[in-house]
Amino acid sequence: MRRVRVVTNQNSPLPNPGGAGQTGDVHPLIEVSALDRLLRRQTPLVLLDVRWHLAGPPGIESYRKGHLPGAVFVDLDRDIAGPPGPGGRHPLPASGDFEAAMRRAGVSADRLVVVYDDADSTAAARVWWSLRYFGHDRVRVLDGGYRAWTEAGHQVTTADPEIKPGDFIAAPGRLPVLDADGAAALAGAGVLLDARAAERYRGEQEPVDPVAGHIPGARNAPTSGNVGVDGRFLPPGLLRERFAQLGATDALDVGAYCGSGVTAAHEILALNLAGIPAALYVGSWSDWVADPSHPVAIGDA
Repeated sequence: MRRVRVVTNQNSPLPNPGGAGQTGDVHPLIEVSALDRLLRRQTPLVLLDVRWHLAGPPGIESYRKGHLPGAVFVDLDRDIAGPPGPGGRHPLPASGDFEAAMRRAGVSADRLVVVYDDADSTAAARVWWSLRYFGHDRVRVLDGGYRAWTEAGHQVTTADPEIKPGDFIAAPGRLPVLDADGAAALAGAGVLLDARAAERYRGEQEPVDPVAGHIPGARNAPTSGNVGVDGRFLPPGLLRERFAQLGATDALDVGAYCGSGVTAAHEILALNLAGIPAALYVGSWSDWVADPSHPVAIGDA
């Protein structure tokens, strides 16, 4: 079967399939026990707290109430995304801006980065994806996040960490991305997954963007189905089964979008764990509906 390339950065082909962690040099997840061992051994690493809430108190408030020892808070809206606009609510930041934010957080190319959020890795996955896109090879997401850490009885602190500025150099284009045209083409020639809740996909409600519905041809795969009740990712085998039922396998080109490119990064991480390479439509639905000429579908596909 001829595979159709619809990614916008043609110099960065989809990574080869073949198992979890194929987009990086390390497995994309780390368990609480493994992170605890690294910290006890004083292994050099950068720990990023990216707790973030679409609606509710800012993540910095949660950070100030308690965080993992040595963790540095990064703001998803300010540090991981560019200003909202025609490119969507969470577009890619300028390379220089992302580089500066990561250096302020202590990120260096030769040092492992571990990212966590509250529990389900929704925000952490966007940081994982962004660092990989901009060229960092050693990034891991704490599976289960802050909740898993505290439930295991591990120490938290309110102390501000000492931060040694990093030397990370942003080199964009290391992971495939889609624009609106690419997403539309992929919905017909491959598999385009909509990572939002089913009611938003069907157009029954839209709490954030001005238009409800989905990209014609997209298939609904809410990110809530990627994790268990504890917020941890499902085993790779179950993820492969889930995506296969949606037609997404490593035999086809696959992409994902959501409302603004945050939860879709979670979908990319879950696909990666399942051994399925995929491209991210960063602008997502907020970019799609910014152009009134783009068609909108409602109901079930």
